[in-house]
Amino acid sequence: MLRIQYPYSTCLCGGMKCLVAGMLCILLVTSPQVLAQGTDDKQNFYIIRPNDTESDIIRKAANVVPTPRQLRWQQLELTAFFHIGVNTFTNREWGTGKEDPKIFNPSQLDARQWVRVAKEAGIKQVILTAKHHDGFCLWPTATTEHSVKNSPWKNGQGDVMREVVEACQEYGLGVGVYLSPWDMNSPVYGTDAYNDLFVAQLTELLTNYGQIDEVWFDGANGEGPNGKKQVYDFDRWYRHIRKLQPTATIAIMGPDVRWVGTETGYGRETEWSVVPADNLEQEAVAANSQQAVAFKPQGDMRGEVLGSREKIRNAKGLVWYPAETDVSIRPGWFYHPGEDDKVKSPEKLLDIYYSSVGRNGVLLLNIPPDTRGLIHESDVKALQGWAKLRQDTFARNFANGAKVKAAGRNKHALLDGKYDTHFTTKSAKDTTAIIELRLKGEQTFDVLMLQENISVGQRIEKFTFEYWKEGQWQKATEGTTVGYKRLLRFEPVTASKVRLRIASSRLNPTISEIGLYKNALSGANYSANKQE
Repeated sequence: MLRIQYPYSTCLCGGMKCLVAGMLCILLVTSPQVLAQGTDDKQNFYIIRPNDTESDIIRKAANVVPTPRQLRWQQLELTAFFHIGVNTFTNREWGTGKEDPKIFNPSQLDARQWVRVAKEAGIKQVILTAKHHDGFCLWPTATTEHSVKNSPWKNGQGDVMREVVEACQEYGLGVGVYLSPWDMNSPVYGTDAYNDLFVAQLTELLTNYGQIDEVWFDGANGEGPNGKKQVYDFDRWYRHIRKLQPTATIAIMGPDVRWVGTETGYGRETEWSVVPADNLEQEAVAANSQQAVAFKPQGDMRGEVLGSREKIRNAKGLVWYPAETDVSIRPGWFYHPGEDDKVKSPEKLLDIYYSSVGRNGVLLLNIPPDTRGLIHESDVKALQGWAKLRQDTFARNFANGAKVKAAGRNKHALLDGKYDTHFTTKSAKDTTAIIELRLKGEQTFDVLMLQENISVGQRIEKFTFEYWKEGQWQKATEGTTVGYKRLLRFEPVTASKVRLRIASSRLNPTISEIGLYKNALSGANYSANKQE
C-alpha cells in the first residue's frame, strides 16, 4: 500500500487579513502514484476529481486521517501559553519595540513553578512566547541586542527558553515556542534581510534546546520601525522547521492546526477536522509531482460549519485540518495587576473545557507569569479548582461493567479504556448503528462522552442518546459531530439501560469509547451553549 508524504504548509500572504479570513496555504508533497491510489487508503488529503460522484466524495472524506504529529497534538487535549516579556513590566498588551531591555527584571522567575502548576492542572504541553510583536527575545539570541542578554535579570546571563525547556523535561511535558513574525524593533523588518533574520532565530530555537514539539505563529503583520510591512517567507520558514524539528506541530498559520476563529475558548458544536481545500487541483499536483506546490484552502475557516456535506460537495480537495481553541485565564494575554480579581473561575474553566476539548478541539489556555516571574496565586487557585472539578466529574465512568448489545465488530472495545481500539459496523454500507448498554443497576449521570478513532477517520454526522424509562426510550441529548472527543451535558438521568443511536455516518461509524459521568457541579447544569 502506498502512503502519502505528509503535507507541509505555508501562508503566502503572511498578514492579519489571512488569519481573520481563515485562509491558510497548504504545501503538499506528492507523486503521480499517490494520485492513482484507491479511495480505501487512509491519507492526509484527497483530491476531488471532476467526475467524482457525491458518494465518491463522501468515501474520500471518510478516509482523510491525521498525520502522526496531528494525532499526537489532538491527544494532548490541554495545552498552555506562557505570555511574558517587556509587556509584563509596562502593563501593556502590545509593546512598541522601543522598550529598554533593562525593564525586564523578574525578581523570582521560576519556570519550574510555571510548568508544575500547568501539570497539576492536567496540561500536557506548554508554549513560551519567546518573542512577541515588540521584538524582545527571551533567549540570548545573536540576532539582536533587544533580548534578555541586555537585561539586568541574572546579570544578562539568563535564558527563559532554556529554563522552560528544562522544566518541561523534568516534569514530562511537551514544549513549544511562539515566535512572532511581526517585529516592531528590528531595523530590517520590511526587507528581505528580515526573512534571513527570522530563519536565524528559528535555527537558534530549534537547534539549541533539544526536542521542540510545537511552533506557533499568528498572522499579525504591522509596520516595523522603518514604517514598512514585511512579506513573510512562510514557505522557507516551514521547510526549515520541518528540517530541524520534523515531529513538531506547526500552528496556527501552518499545515497542522488551524485557529477555531475566536479567543473565547468556545468551539463549534459541529466541528469537522476534514475541511475543503479548494485549490487542490489534480492537474497542478500532477504537473509538479516532484516539486513543492502551494495550495490555499479557500473559504472562511471561521464559518459555523466547515466540513459538512454541503461544504465538501463542490470542493476540489479535502484535507485534515483540526481546530485549536485558545483563551486566556485573564481578560488580557499578559499579566496586569488590575486583573488579579478577574481570573476565570474553576466553574467557567470547566464550561470552557466542555466547549473546546468536548467539541473535538484542543484547548490552549494562556497563563501569564507576573512581574515576579511566577504564576500568580489567583491563577493557581483557579487552576487547582478546575482540575478538581474535572477529576471529581470524570473519576467514575458509570458505563463501566455494562453489558453491550450492538450489531457490529469489537463491541468490547467500547468500554476497554483503550483509544486505539474501536467498535464499528460490519460493512461500509452500514452507516447507522444502535449501541445499547445495560448498566450495573440504576445509575444517575448527566454527562455523555463519545470518542471516534480518528486514525480511521472522522465519520459520525448525527446521533441521539436515549435512556429507558417507564417502558419507552426517552431522549437525553443529541449531537452532530464527534471527532476525537465529544462531551455533552444534559439534565440528570437515572436509568439502568441506555442506548446510542447513530443516525448518519460517512461510511461505517467507529466508536472508540463511551462514558457516562456525573457533573461535579452538583445542582447546577452548565449549558453546552453557554458563551462568554
